[in-house]
Amino acid sequence: MRTISEDVPVRLYLLDDAVGGTAETVLYGTLAEALAEAATLPPEVQDALYIQTSNDVIAYRSYIDG
Repeated sequence: MRTISEDVPVRLYLLDDAVGGTAETVLYGTLAEALAEAATLPPEVQDALYIQTSNDVIAYRSYIDG
């Protein structure tokens, strides 16, 4: 993911492979808000989270482990 600031708008979403790969939006907000929200979710949910900016998508785990 390109370097971005914590106040950039993002979409945090859950990609559910069990339901045919459907995407469920968890939050539209800033990167800081999305990371704070994701941190409150159980690890098994975090494994299926993705962060989308206007020009990129990255798995939440890849971003925080990066």
